Amino acid sequence: MTDSFAGTVVAVARDDGHRFSKPTRDSITLIEGIGVEGDAHAGATVKHRSRVRRDPDAPNLRQVHLMHSELFDFVARRGHEVSPGELGENVTTSGIDLLALPRGARLTLGDEAVVEVTGLRNPCTQINGLSAGLMKQLIYVDDDGETRRLAGVMSVVLRGGVVRPGDGIRVALPDAPHEPLPVV
Repeated sequence: MTDSFAGTVVAVARDDGHRFSKPTRDSITLIEGIGVEGDAHAGATVKHRSRVRRDPDAPNLRQVHLMHSELFDFVARRGHEVSPGELGENVTTSGIDLLALPRGARLTLGDEAVVEVTGLRNPCTQINGLSAGLMKQLIYVDDDGETRRLAGVMSVVLRGGVVRPGDGIRVALPDAPHEPLPVV
């Protein structure tokens, strides 16, 4: 793996209920193999309601949701005001092209916590409840006929630790060849 400093944690969020948006916090604690302490989606097995109905024993590849703050500027230019935590993410980042990371990329958040990127978030229509038409900005078919998903990436916790706004983020890429991110 190659390692480099890449960005900054802008905000952190968690919610103990299955609500769409998550309140921002002064810090969150990541627990190895589980996710964000006190978050409704924490657990070794899947916690997302629709996924639990399909297979409650499936591994939880969505323990920590990361969102790039640059997306907020993108949607603001299209008339949608979005703030950290409102799209349900646990960690809002700056300076990292999360969507371009390969599967298996590892992010060190602050001094201790390490997450491994598992895939792209597939946005759901609840997003339009935040701002009418926002869903079309976050998932669309491009000019080449490819579906583009912009609603962040999902990850699992490899090493726990406390994460705070202002913490640095280092990215370690897996050895080549790199696999593109699947939808998880």
